[in-house]
Amino acid sequence: MSERMVRKLDLKIALSKIRPHPSPNAYLEQYTITPEVAAELLYLAAYTHDDIADKTVADLGCGTGRLAIGAALMGAKETTGVDIDRAAISTASRNAERLHVTPITQWVTADITVLRGDFDTVLQNPPFGVQRRNADRRFLKTALEIGRNIYSLHKSTDNNRKQSGTNQKTKLYIDTPSRFLKKTIQRYGGEITAIYTLQMSIPHMFGFHRKPKHQFYVDLYIIDSQH
Repeated sequence: MSERMVRKLDLKIALSKIRPHPSPNAYLEQYTITPEVAAELLYLAAYTHDDIADKTVADLGCGTGRLAIGAALMGAKETTGVDIDRAAISTASRNAERLHVTPITQWVTADITVLRGDFDTVLQNPPFGVQRRNADRRFLKTALEIGRNIYSLHKSTDNNRKQSGTNQKTKLYIDTPSRFLKKTIQRYGGEITAIYTLQMSIPHMFGFHRKPKHQFYVDLYIIDSQH
């Protein structure tokens, strides 16, 4: 059984030490999930749904490893990060070493669709489809093929949000699914069990960015596989 990080503050501090991609690609939408959003996702998965501790976890499109490494810090049995970008995987491996979770993490440079196996939990921050329309569809399909419980982030289009009374400090909201994502998830054999909306920000990264920081909402879909 892995040692489990309990305090959310400690997790955020640890995740903030993860180094970003040295040369992110706009076409691949390589925006690193923030430590705050990653910590919220992991805490929901670990403490509300018991889907992290002593579980096998896959991180699809893992980038530099923030979700996979976070799951390892939260007591996962084993985590596997997959990304098509060799530089991202190389950075993720060094980040795992830096945070002392190398023995329970493994990294695969490949398209996510080649991953095979049976994972307890799948975590993913897929492309939102800004550069490539419906890019997140492949991630949902693969996640539902290999995982039992899926935590998937998608850009929110709903501005009518109801703030949860117990989570005001963390900017955690309850939301409703988009019709497109609901239909896609059902088509691939999944059932949405909950959706939370979180506020995320990205720094100025590419030449087309006009602001030093961009804030927006993301929806965290919690999905059960019906396979």
